[in-house]
Amino acid sequence: MITAAELPALGEIARAALTLDADEAPALVARLAAPPQTRRWTALATEGGFVMASLAERDPTVGHIDLLAVHPAHQGKGRGRELLRAAEEWLRAEGATQARFAGNPPAYAWPGIDVRYTAAACLAESAGYERYHVAWNMTAPLPPPAEEPPVRQGVTLHKAGDQDRREVAAFVEKEWNERWAWEASSATGLHYARRDGQIVAFAAWGARPGWFGPMGTSPAARGLGLGGVLLRRCLAEQHAAGLSEAQIGWVGPLRFYSRAVGARVERVFWLYRRDLR
Repeated sequence: MITAAELPALGEIARAALTLDADEAPALVARLAAPPQTRRWTALATEGGFVMASLAERDPTVGHIDLLAVHPAHQGKGRGRELLRAAEEWLRAEGATQARFAGNPPAYAWPGIDVRYTAAACLAESAGYERYHVAWNMTAPLPPPAEEPPVRQGVTLHKAGDQDRREVAAFVEKEWNERWAWEASSATGLHYARRDGQIVAFAAWGARPGWFGPMGTSPAARGLGLGGVLLRRCLAEQHAAGLSEAQIGWVGPLRFYSRAVGARVERVFWLYRRDLR
C-alpha cells in the first residue's frame, strides 16, 4: 500500500491520465485517500500507474475499483490489467465476492466509468465485467440566475461554519443516512435552512472535489422552494471559487435542476461488476 508521501506523485499520474478530470485529479486522489474512518481501502502502485480500491460499508462482500490510472507514457504495456488484478486480489483477501467499477459513496471518484474513457471501458469488459447500470451528471452554468426566490416567513438561511456543521450533519444522518452526513460535514461549502428554529433543508458542494451535492429537504418543509434557494447559494459560491460550471453528481431529479438553474445532462457513466471467484 502506498504512503501519504507518495500521494502527490500519484496525483500527477492521475492528472496526466485523466484527461477529462485533469484539473481536479490531485484533489480527487487526496480525497479518496481520506475516506470515512470505517472504510477499508487500499492504494497499490506499479511503475507509471496506480489503483485505489475499497469495500462497501453496508455490504463488505462488494468491492469497488475506485480509481485506476496509468500515465500515458506507460500505457499499452499491460499496466492497467496488472493493477486491476492486484486490486481484485486485495478485495478477495478482504472477503469480497464481487468487484465493481462503480462509485462507493460517500468518498468516490465517479458513479462509474465515464463513457468517454474508452480505454477504461475496454479494460473492464475484457476482464469479464458486465455493464449493469447507467448513471449521469448534469452540468449547471455559472454564475447561477441572479434572482433568489423569496422564502416563507419563519424560514432563515445560513452558511454552515465550524460550529454548526455537526448539527447539520446530525440532521442529514437522521433524515437520510450516514453517507450523506459525511459528505455534508466534509464539504467545501454547506448551506442550510431553518424553519421556526429547526433545520429543515441543506445543500453541499465540494464533498466530491468540484461537484455539487448532496442536497435534501425534510418532508415537512417540501414545497417551500428551499431546494432551489440553497442550490443557487452553493452554485454562487462555486462561481466565486473560480469555477465556470458546476457538475451536479449522480443526478436523480432531472426536471428540478433543469428548471431551477438551466442544468443539462452531460456526463454519462457505465457501471460494471463481476463476481470474484
